[in-house]
Amino acid sequence: MAARAAGGGRRRMGAAVQWNRGSRAAGALLRALLFCLLGCGSCWGNSVEKKIYIPLNRTAPCVRLLNATHQIGCQSSLNGDTGVIHVVEKDQDLNWVLADGPHPPYMVLLEGELFTRELMLWLKGTSRISGLAVAISKPSPEQGFSPGLKCPNDGFGVYSSEYGPQYAHCNWTTWNPLGNGLSYEDFNFPIFLLEDANETEVIKQCYRDHNLPQNGSVPEYPLCAMQLFAHMHAVTSTVTCMRRSSIQSTFSLNPEVVCDPLSDYNVWSTLKPINASSGIAPTDEVIIVATRIDSHSFFWNVAPGAESAVSSFVTHLAAAEALHKVPDVQMLPRNIMFTFFQGETFDYIGSSRMVYDMVNNKFPIKLDNIHSFLELSQVALRNSSVLWMHTDPVSQMNRSIQTQVKTLMDTLINSSLGANMTLQEVSQSQPLPPSSFQRFLKAQDIAGVVLADHRTSFRNRYYQSVYDTAENILMKYPEGLSPEETLDYVTDTAKSLAEVATVVARALYQLAGGTGNTSAIQADPRTVSRMLYGFLIKTNNSWFQSIIKQDLKGLLGNEPPQHYIAVSPLVNTTQLVQYVLANLTGTVVNFTKEECLNPEKTSSSEREMYDYTWVQGSKDPNSTSRVPFCVQSTVHITKALSPAFELKQWGSTEYSTWTESRWKDIRARIFLIASKELEIITLVVGIVILILSLLATYFINAKAHVLFSSPGDPGAVAY
Repeated sequence: MAARAAGGGRRRMGAAVQWNRGSRAAGALLRALLFCLLGCGSCWGNSVEKKIYIPLNRTAPCVRLLNATHQIGCQSSLNGDTGVIHVVEKDQDLNWVLADGPHPPYMVLLEGELFTRELMLWLKGTSRISGLAVAISKPSPEQGFSPGLKCPNDGFGVYSSEYGPQYAHCNWTTWNPLGNGLSYEDFNFPIFLLEDANETEVIKQCYRDHNLPQNGSVPEYPLCAMQLFAHMHAVTSTVTCMRRSSIQSTFSLNPEVVCDPLSDYNVWSTLKPINASSGIAPTDEVIIVATRIDSHSFFWNVAPGAESAVSSFVTHLAAAEALHKVPDVQMLPRNIMFTFFQGETFDYIGSSRMVYDMVNNKFPIKLDNIHSFLELSQVALRNSSVLWMHTDPVSQMNRSIQTQVKTLMDTLINSSLGANMTLQEVSQSQPLPPSSFQRFLKAQDIAGVVLADHRTSFRNRYYQSVYDTAENILMKYPEGLSPEETLDYVTDTAKSLAEVATVVARALYQLAGGTGNTSAIQADPRTVSRMLYGFLIKTNNSWFQSIIKQDLKGLLGNEPPQHYIAVSPLVNTTQLVQYVLANLTGTVVNFTKEECLNPEKTSSSEREMYDYTWVQGSKDPNSTSRVPFCVQSTVHITKALSPAFELKQWGSTEYSTWTESRWKDIRARIFLIASKELEIITLVVGIVILILSLLATYFINAKAHVLFSSPGDPGAVAY
């Protein structure tokens, strides 16, 4: 009996062990199944999201910018703004959005021609709008479109209550009459530009399928909606946001910066090399030739700037190349400094910083070294081949300055003889147009001329807008050309700008003291064509590829480049101008890669006079590999950060105070939304299911000892 009892005990113990083993195996299987379900759920969730939302990948937001006194631009709420899409193709379509439509708030898809100041201020005053998507207009609006100011950079040039008060605030000349100031308004809803016509058509088709009222009837759910994310961290003004950032940096281990100064670098070089660290002698004279390299529009980083910037700095680069080819330039009595200013659109950031550095002995050239100043403004849209010479009437009250200005203009006119263009002087009572020269003139009387294609107001109908593209300066290519053929095709615009560059180069040679025959000085139209193609059509071309460093290949893209200053140096335009200038004016030296990258290790006595760059080079004709080489040039970069931030004078009225707000997420998408009633029913059903699930879980857990108990004792076994 004892033996039988012992055997029964062992059998029961064995059954328990088997049950425990089975439970552990079942638990492991359950956990594995849960992990699989979670993994599949994650994938399934991503799949569901893709089925619900259509992302809009080719968009450009309007972001918030701030200065010493206020904020401009746009922003969304913290979690983005959503609204039912309504397409507005004519003014009458707005009635549905502003009054008749029963499903506010609305996301308006606005045709580019209707994107005007009047309409935007109208929409700004209603709560029935949650956001705006603007379809880019093709072709560009015939009537013109400029969201900039009528008086660009007002208050930061030379004219003020103390200096030429009759010219202050554009009282004499309205330089940008088409400017509607839209870029300088503040909107409390997001505004995005739709750059891709295909995505615009997808939105319109969704609208036609779901939202279009039929015969006056109200469309039924589901409705097509859009969601825009563009929440900005900074508010009020630069003074406020910089103070908050400063406090965070002082007291927090993980400071949260809410805005950044607009900043980058100026590019400059000299005809004759100078020691950038020690500077030049006080008696040395330098002629400055200058242009801006930045532009702006209503939308962030969409700034093609064909006429406002590219035409002038391309002409400048071509003139620099032509001058460097002259045999006796190193013997000229005066040096020439080629200067490319960044951030001029925003109250002369680059030029004001260079002047500040010159005054405070932080730049190798001082104001007293400047003999004269020649600036290339907008030069592509000449009328009857006329280019206008603008001068400052106030400084010319000084007889010495007047004589120098007269010499400067006579030299320019003489250099144009025989060219297919005419240089004319504007009225002596007319002030300077918006120009970098004004910041130098504000610091010291200097003889200077600004060349432009306009006598009074701008000829550019798209100043500081998304439409200031290659088409605006009449760049046309024959159909059927390959990318390489297009790169080298000499357009009429290229020929025209090459003529301007030739005249400028010849004049600079004479002003620098050159006495040789200037007829041999000639800008290359093919080089101008290549630059226009690269800076306005496509940076990813064989020429740009060959003149940059290998680790900068990411600069090059298949889309037209943008020329906005931004907040993250160095921006693409600055780097490309730097490398193009080095390529056009530098020389190839027989350095190894190691010597080129570390010139201080070489025995060359001239290493402090030059900058060295190891570039990719062109492809070997017999292989796909490139032949890199070292370029020696006098090209340098220097900060283009407003002195206001150096001095921490964030409320300055003397220097630019523009900052850009930070953000975490910018994106746009469309999807279908259900009615409010269905959303409420879905929510209620979900809550009921959740409660039932909790109750079921509670009772199962409470009765677990019954539901999941071990097998009972089978009792004694009789034999």
